[in-house]
Amino acid sequence: MVAGAAVLAVAAAAVGAFLFLGGDEDNGDKEAAPGPSGSASASPTGNPREEGGLKPTVAGWQTVADTGRGMAFDVPAEWNLKARSWVSWVEDESDPELKPLIGVAGPAFLKEKWCSSDEDRDGTRSDTALATTGSRSNKGARSTREAAVDDAQKWVYGGYAQPRRKAVKAGTAEEYTTTSGLKGTVATASSSGAPDTDKCDSEGKATVFSFENGDGQITSWAFFGASEVEDEVPDSTIRKILSTVRLVEGGGKTS
Repeated sequence: MVAGAAVLAVAAAAVGAFLFLGGDEDNGDKEAAPGPSGSASASPTGNPREEGGLKPTVAGWQTVADTGRGMAFDVPAEWNLKARSWVSWVEDESDPELKPLIGVAGPAFLKEKWCSSDEDRDGTRSDTALATTGSRSNKGARSTREAAVDDAQKWVYGGYAQPRRKAVKAGTAEEYTTTSGLKGTVATASSSGAPDTDKCDSEGKATVFSFENGDGQITSWAFFGASEVEDEVPDSTIRKILSTVRLVEGGGKTS
């Protein structure tokens, strides 16, 4: 369920964080990266992701920079930004080792503790974020369309629908150009009939924009969050965040 995405990001930070490398994310392969303390240096604005003087393109918002992948985007001020060395992922519950199904680097969370529960009754409460956004490489993807469609459905399945694959509903997939002129493919997915065995369970939705970065590597921006809840992130806000995705200096690197 979606709780895994937020909680595992915290757990990863405690052991030094893991950074996924493109298509290897889908196979659960991971490589150690510096912990959040190593990349969350103080900035005049308090933004742990501020790099190279990048400024938001939307007044009052904050910039999420991933210079390793050569991209940036903006989110509203109330979102909580993590350092670029953080990762958020969802587990494949059918895997005996609970390997990651899909993940994003340097996530930003909206209402990071939107819901808390102790689903396995081990005395430890897990926090579920209302919504998450971040970036990832799509090594091995044959096209931006393939990457966007596949990622959107994986986020919904992994975060909300497991083990009900039929609960995942593919949405639209279309060519899209951001405000900066960056061209790619945007795809959506949602769930209907997701399990509701835990108080934090909900339906979910995802929007993924895949494009080629400055080095010609397929890269994706992703949003996924709870749907059909009182404080669901409206599609208009998701689209506004999406419109700010842009290329910045860097790209082709995963560190």
